[in-house]
Amino acid sequence: MSFLGPAQGVVLLVLTLAAFAVCVFALVDALRRPAQAFEYAGKRTKQFWGILLGVASALSFVSIGGGGFLFLVVLAVVAAGVYLADVRPAVRSYGGGGAGGRGPYGGW
Repeated sequence: MSFLGPAQGVVLLVLTLAAFAVCVFALVDALRRPAQAFEYAGKRTKQFWGILLGVASALSFVSIGGGGFLFLVVLAVVAAGVYLADVRPAVRSYGGGGAGGRGPYGGW
């Protein structure tokens, strides 16, 4: 980070930390969903998204603070963004149990 000023370095650190947080959130969300939900929604498999988001999380972790892989952070955030904007809403609609939004004790 020697080519950046102190303020730019702080902004870069915050942005790379945010990218890492988004990638990890997407990864954890994908791993919590049942594999059948991905098939039901007509999306790629849970294994595919787990691997893709795991690699994205690793790349964004390596780039924290400007570690030379900044161009790969863009790809990592795009992968997480596609999951969060397209796949997550589709797999959330899968009726695989739970209270279904009716509270912790189910419907009355």
